[in-house]
Amino acid sequence: MRPTDKLLRVVTGSRWLPGSTRVTRVVSVTALFFAVCAVGAAAVAPLAPDASDLPVKKITQTLPLPALDEQIAALEASEQHFIREETIRRGDTLSALLLRLGVDDEEADKFIKSDSIARNLLQLRTDKAVRARTNEEGELEWLQMTLQDGNDKPARNIEINRDANGHFVATEVNAKLERRVEMASGNIRSSLFAATDEANISDPVASQIVSMFETNIDFRKLQRGDQFNVVYESFWQNGQLVKTGRVLAGEFTNAGKTYQSVWFDEAGGPGGYYTFDGKSLKKAFLKSPLKFTRISSGFSMRMHPILGVWKAHQGVDFAAPTGTPIRASGDGVVEMAGKSNGYGNLIVIKHWGAYSTAYGHMSAFAPGIHKGTHVSQGDVIGYVGSTGWATGPHLHYEFRVSNQPKDPMSIVVPDAPPLAGNDMPRFRAIAADMTHRFNLMRPERFAETMKLASR
Repeated sequence: MRPTDKLLRVVTGSRWLPGSTRVTRVVSVTALFFAVCAVGAAAVAPLAPDASDLPVKKITQTLPLPALDEQIAALEASEQHFIREETIRRGDTLSALLLRLGVDDEEADKFIKSDSIARNLLQLRTDKAVRARTNEEGELEWLQMTLQDGNDKPARNIEINRDANGHFVATEVNAKLERRVEMASGNIRSSLFAATDEANISDPVASQIVSMFETNIDFRKLQRGDQFNVVYESFWQNGQLVKTGRVLAGEFTNAGKTYQSVWFDEAGGPGGYYTFDGKSLKKAFLKSPLKFTRISSGFSMRMHPILGVWKAHQGVDFAAPTGTPIRASGDGVVEMAGKSNGYGNLIVIKHWGAYSTAYGHMSAFAPGIHKGTHVSQGDVIGYVGSTGWATGPHLHYEFRVSNQPKDPMSIVVPDAPPLAGNDMPRFRAIAADMTHRFNLMRPERFAETMKLASR
């Protein structure tokens, strides 16, 4: 007989449970069993003490407070220091800047104007940050600022400190800058520089955009609606932009045609800009030896402005203010630099093969330019003037093949050689990264790329 049956028999035999069916008796016995267990658990578990029975102890302690006059005396005895930061404004003077920094210190003013290092502060370059600490009397304790003399030179931290004897000391060290990679886009409405200003792109970056694409795009003929994207370096310190660096990649759409370029340091070479398939963007010759100018006289027959007769004009005249830098349109060697009758101050550069170029009416030659000087494309060789037979400041530019003048605006010149095969794997990785960045600046193209990738 099973134990449950025995229990049922005992219970039913004792007539403790009502009901006559077996199911009724089983349910009743189970309920009785759990009730007994619950009573046992309650008997075992201890009861929590009543909170009202716990002992209560009150502690009273007197805390001494310093006298009010002692607190005031301590504050008066402590030396107060103030640190301020100001940005140099257009038209600022040293006195105005120091006043905003809370500096009221004639000795500091004299030191800044007389010390060879501290005097750099007098450059007062707009938008540069200057930090200073003073005491409550306005006496200068230290002053700090970062200077940048040209994009190709290292940034410097200038610091002026007052030593233990109360004398000022100025120090200068190279700044440690944080490099960032910036991305920006712009649309042409009037000019490139107006578009870069609107996109908050610095002039050095805008100039690099011109240098990067000038062998393919005539920047004097940009159209409304042309668009560009650019990726470039920037360098920061203490949250302040110190300078911009190299343009790493660019994309320019001109008259419906898009040009792309990426910077690459090829093995054993100086580095340069290439298309995204590895072809060099550098042409053998620039379209114009001057940046942002206009053609005042083309390669054609014309009435000579001085002689008053019809005569073939065997070059192109670029109107520009006196002193505008003139660039070598290609690599070569200076064949002639001096005066030459109607050309005035003239430079002739011999390039490879049968090519040569001539630059006339210069006001002056660049330092170091003379016969036999090796020049690279883009090097400044002289400055616009009106020497010789000229009615106003301009550059007369000639392009010659076997000493025969050709129209530089229409002649087809060869490209520089493409990248070597062993450079291509590293180049492709860089180009892929820049393509991704351009896609981020073109949401519609990025969405299309993701759609194709999901197929």
